[in-house]
Amino acid sequence: MKLTKSFIGAALVCCAVMTGCSENKLTLSGLDSKAFESNVDGKETGLYVLKNANGVEVCVTNFGGRIVSLMVPDKNGEMRDVVLGFDSISTYRNVPSDFGASVGRYANRINKGKIVVDGDTIQLPTNNFGHCLHGGPQGWQYQIYKAEQKSDSVVVLTMDSPDGDANFPGHVVATVTYTLTYDNCVDIKYEATTDKKTVINMTNHSYFNLSGDPTKPITDHLLTVNADNFTPVDSTYMTTGEIIPVAETPMDFTKPKAVGQDIDKFDYVQVKNGNGYDHNWVLNTKGDFSQIAATLYCPSTGINVDCYTDEPGIQVYSGNFLDGTVTGKKGLVYKQRTGICLETQKYPDAPNKPEWPSAWLEPGQKYTSHTMYKFSVK
Repeated sequence: MKLTKSFIGAALVCCAVMTGCSENKLTLSGLDSKAFESNVDGKETGLYVLKNANGVEVCVTNFGGRIVSLMVPDKNGEMRDVVLGFDSISTYRNVPSDFGASVGRYANRINKGKIVVDGDTIQLPTNNFGHCLHGGPQGWQYQIYKAEQKSDSVVVLTMDSPDGDANFPGHVVATVTYTLTYDNCVDIKYEATTDKKTVINMTNHSYFNLSGDPTKPITDHLLTVNADNFTPVDSTYMTTGEIIPVAETPMDFTKPKAVGQDIDKFDYVQVKNGNGYDHNWVLNTKGDFSQIAATLYCPSTGINVDCYTDEPGIQVYSGNFLDGTVTGKKGLVYKQRTGICLETQKYPDAPNKPEWPSAWLEPGQKYTSHTMYKFSVK
């Protein structure tokens, strides 16, 4: 039989599909799943890909429960990756970061790393100006979640955290369920139980850049935060215990405002203390998930994200400490303010401020938290 060029071409295509050539293993965002297959402390890691009918793609790794990439359409229909991250597990392991992480046990800061449980003072690890930040240097963002992909659009991650993990009390079992919905929402549900009284406060730490080009800062993004008040911090980024109005200050995002408009107004002490924005806003939503907590919009791409949550607060962090020393996906260097985080949460140091919404979890209770990022185009 004579082999024509068309026959040979068809055969090669068939072979590529059947054997799974490396180019076919790349995700829409360009990730190679093999770069996420590893063994860390005896636990397997991998990459889990969520898709919907609109072509939106979310890639998640169980190393730290991280969103690695998030592809959404811009106003011209071009798909853009709108979160910062790394191309491989080895980089996540070797370069400390919170990119995309499911943070626990306690997101944000605990003052001097101390909590008091039924009269007993417990010392947690300190890793940020003498405070415990994001569970300490070995928080859940550096541990391996057990992953189970339920469908093309759902992955469930489970953290089995023993009593004394980073000196936190209680054997805690926590789950993070990522769902990509038909209408381009990244829906995140957290649950946890404990066998001893403990504290828990989970969040997602994705750095958004809605331009899809992390060589560009997010200072042109328009931010709206549904909050009339915020919790000020001292020079060590620790909440003072006050709740004060945003009105007539650089902290006022009650109407859409460019992130960069007031970000360098260091004559206002809170901007100086945060080196920009690194503060918790007290949401007006009061746990009502149907209300928009915050909105971020990029004028150049038309990409918009609305954040919904049943949590009382949201930490806006404007990537102030990115300094050009970290190289991310596609070999791009992440400079200052090339990503912005919208971290839904209990207030920082809530365990030591009983007048604030409680972060305590008792045996027999279930911790739940729900956050959704809804993407659209304007």
